Amino acid sequence: MDLKSNEPFWLIKNGLIQSFPSLMENKTCDVLIVGGGITGSLIAHQCITNGYDTILIDKREIANGSTSATTSMLQYEIDIPLYKLSEIIGDEGAIASFKACSDAIDKIENITKQIHSKAGYKSKKSLYFAARKKDVQWLQKEFEARKNSGFSVKWLEASDIFNQYRMDKTYGGILSSKGASIDAFQLVHEILSYNQKKGLQIYDRTELRKVKSGKLFNLVMLSTGATIKAKKIIYCTGYESSNMIKDNFVKLISTYAIVSEAKPELYKKYNDLLVWNTEDPYIYMRTTDDGRILIGGEDEEFFDPEKRDNLIANKAQKLLRSFQKYLPETEFKCDFTWAGTFGVTKDGLPYIGEHKDYPNSYFVLGFGGNGITFSVTGIEMVSFWLKGEKHKLTEWFKFGR
Repeated sequence: MDLKSNEPFWLIKNGLIQSFPSLMENKTCDVLIVGGGITGSLIAHQCITNGYDTILIDKREIANGSTSATTSMLQYEIDIPLYKLSEIIGDEGAIASFKACSDAIDKIENITKQIHSKAGYKSKKSLYFAARKKDVQWLQKEFEARKNSGFSVKWLEASDIFNQYRMDKTYGGILSSKGASIDAFQLVHEILSYNQKKGLQIYDRTELRKVKSGKLFNLVMLSTGATIKAKKIIYCTGYESSNMIKDNFVKLISTYAIVSEAKPELYKKYNDLLVWNTEDPYIYMRTTDDGRILIGGEDEEFFDPEKRDNLIANKAQKLLRSFQKYLPETEFKCDFTWAGTFGVTKDGLPYIGEHKDYPNSYFVLGFGGNGITFSVTGIEMVSFWLKGEKHKLTEWFKFGR
């Protein structure tokens, strides 16, 4: 296959899985979910499970925002190392955040089994290696912090990494036993299809334009002219929430990815592994369920779609050179290239909770390199709040922290 595309690999691979109508009539519901990506689908799954009358809307086609561009590496590791996060928010919050992400991987696996998913969920180990000699000291400190906090980790010397994975020019690293990968685009459609049969109402090409807040409900006005009367709104709008909220709470980053041609036998040795490193910005690698290698990174600290996309060809070449640097014995013929945008926060943590400017509402914004696992954590948090209960992570994930 000799196709080069600036469209994300998952969109090309899956094609049009499902289509949904836009909302043309007035509705009422217990919960309105705004955003039909991986976060919105997971929250919808929990709301339906808990028995709430739930509507989900998206201004695009379902899963065509950030979810279509994600690399879908499921890790418990947060972008800020555990020992550094402990210095920022204390041991209790840091360890609880890492453990919540670890538990989230198990929860995703359980959901895939529950809905009989075919989205390629696969448990994997995660290798975090030192790309520079000067990184070894702090990476070993991170290893000790994780080990002392009860995470299943092993330190590998550079020779161990080379012997096990034929990976060159590393200086040692942390091998974690907990990790996974999946096709998030397909998973979204599977989750929504499963819950649609249980009463979830789904509408795409339906944009929220305005909200009038009351004491007991919100009246939502839509781009279609219809309205929704909802007791609670849950915003799962990712980095686009920066257009809604005035606070300076997230920095938008442009990131790049390439995917190889399918060579299942050649890449077989990496099927059980996620890889990322200590470069700044770091690179990351995984295999896909159809026998390709995906490598991403080369992040830029700006958000300008035209400028971002103009760099795709150049960034693809840099990612290819990184692959050849670390895996010089392994062939990589590029098949797909694309760019995406994601958000990063000051402490690497998500923003999940209420905001003073949005009554009767919650935000679930899983920023960072492991946004999907944060979104799964949001499932439990929202479930608690809708029942009027407190959640232990609220203080660390809240706005204004």
